Amino acid sequence: MSPKLVALSALSALLLSACVVAPAPGPYYGQPVAVAPPAPRVEYYGAPPVVGQIWIGGNWAWVGGRYDWVPGHWERPQPGYRWVPHRWDHHGDRWRERRGYWERN
Repeated sequence: MSPKLVALSALSALLLSACVVAPAPGPYYGQPVAVAPPAPRVEYYGAPPVVGQIWIGGNWAWVGGRYDWVPGHWERPQPGYRWVPHRWDHHGDRWRERRGYWERN
Protein backbone atom coordinates (compact mmCIF):
# COMPACT_ATOMS: atom_id res chain seq x y z
CA MET A 1 0.00 0.00 0.00
CA SER A 2 1.35 3.44 -0.90
CA PRO A 3 2.11 5.98 1.86
CA LYS A 4 -0.41 8.36 0.26
CA LEU A 5 -3.20 5.76 0.53
CA VAL A 6 -2.29 4.99 4.16
CA ALA A 7 -2.36 8.70 5.04
CA LEU A 8 -5.70 9.16 3.25
CA SER A 9 -7.19 6.16 5.09
CA ALA A 10 -5.98 7.45 8.46
CA LEU A 11 -7.34 10.94 7.76
CA SER A 12 -10.71 9.50 6.68
CA ALA A 13 -10.96 7.42 9.86
CA LEU A 14 -10.10 10.45 11.99
CA LEU A 15 -12.67 12.69 10.30
CA LEU A 16 -15.43 10.07 10.41
CA SER A 17 -14.84 9.45 14.13
CA ALA A 18 -15.89 13.06 14.79
CA CYS A 19 -19.32 12.33 13.26
CA VAL A 20 -20.49 10.11 16.11
CA VAL A 21 -23.49 11.55 17.97
CA ALA A 22 -23.76 10.39 21.57
CA PRO A 23 -27.30 9.95 22.91
CA ALA A 24 -28.41 12.12 25.81
CA PRO A 25 -27.83 10.37 29.13
CA GLY A 26 -30.87 8.80 30.77
CA PRO A 27 -31.98 9.22 34.35
CA TYR A 28 -29.44 8.92 37.16
CA TYR A 29 -30.50 7.03 40.25
CA GLY A 30 -28.63 7.90 43.42
CA GLN A 31 -28.01 5.75 46.47
CA PRO A 32 -31.02 4.82 48.61
CA VAL A 33 -31.57 7.18 51.55
CA ALA A 34 -33.56 6.42 54.73
CA VAL A 35 -34.53 10.06 55.40
CA ALA A 36 -37.27 11.67 53.28
CA PRO A 37 -36.22 14.81 51.41
CA PRO A 38 -37.48 18.18 52.70
CA ALA A 39 -40.23 19.99 50.82
CA PRO A 40 -38.96 21.83 47.73
CA ARG A 41 -38.05 25.47 48.23
CA VAL A 42 -40.04 28.17 46.48
CA GLU A 43 -37.89 29.84 43.84
CA TYR A 44 -38.67 33.17 42.17
CA TYR A 45 -37.03 33.23 38.79
CA GLY A 46 -38.68 35.99 36.70
CA ALA A 47 -38.16 36.23 32.95
CA PRO A 48 -35.42 34.25 31.19
CA PRO A 49 -32.16 36.14 30.63
CA VAL A 50 -32.13 34.87 27.03
CA VAL A 51 -35.28 34.42 24.93
CA GLY A 52 -36.20 30.74 24.55
CA GLN A 53 -34.48 29.45 27.68
CA ILE A 54 -36.47 27.31 30.13
CA TRP A 55 -36.32 27.21 33.92
CA ILE A 56 -34.86 24.04 35.44
CA GLY A 57 -36.18 24.03 39.01
CA GLY A 58 -33.96 23.54 42.03
CA ASN A 59 -33.93 20.33 44.03
CA TRP A 60 -32.60 18.59 47.10
CA ALA A 61 -29.50 16.45 46.54
CA TRP A 62 -28.10 13.92 49.02
CA VAL A 63 -24.49 14.98 49.65
CA GLY A 64 -22.21 13.84 52.44
CA GLY A 65 -24.98 12.28 54.53
CA ARG A 66 -27.38 15.23 54.38
CA TYR A 67 -29.64 17.11 51.98
CA ASP A 68 -28.24 20.16 50.17
CA TRP A 69 -30.38 22.49 48.09
CA VAL A 70 -29.26 22.83 44.46
CA PRO A 71 -30.68 26.11 43.10
CA GLY A 72 -32.59 26.19 39.83
CA HIS A 73 -31.15 27.71 36.67
CA TRP A 74 -32.04 28.77 33.14
CA GLU A 75 -31.04 26.47 30.30
CA ARG A 76 -31.41 26.42 26.55
CA PRO A 77 -33.71 23.56 25.49
CA GLN A 78 -32.20 20.83 23.35
CA PRO A 79 -33.96 20.43 19.99
CA GLY A 80 -36.00 17.23 19.87
CA TYR A 81 -35.85 16.73 23.66
CA ARG A 82 -37.99 17.63 26.66
CA TRP A 83 -36.84 18.18 30.25
CA VAL A 84 -37.85 15.53 32.81
CA PRO A 85 -37.64 17.16 36.27
CA HIS A 86 -35.60 15.90 39.20
CA ARG A 87 -37.55 13.85 41.74
CA TRP A 88 -37.26 11.55 44.73
CA ASP A 89 -38.96 8.13 44.48
CA HIS A 90 -40.12 6.26 47.59
CA HIS A 91 -39.25 2.54 47.58
CA GLY A 92 -40.27 0.68 50.75
CA ASP A 93 -38.52 2.44 53.64
CA ARG A 94 -35.99 4.22 51.39
CA TRP A 95 -35.88 7.22 49.08
CA ARG A 96 -33.97 7.21 45.80
CA GLU A 97 -32.92 10.30 43.89
CA ARG A 98 -33.71 10.51 40.20
CA ARG A 99 -31.94 13.51 38.72
CA GLY A 100 -33.53 15.54 35.97
CA TYR A 101 -32.53 14.76 32.40
CA TRP A 102 -33.31 15.52 28.76
CA GLU A 103 -35.56 12.89 27.13
CA ARG A 104 -36.11 12.55 23.40
CA ASN A 105 -39.63 13.63 22.33
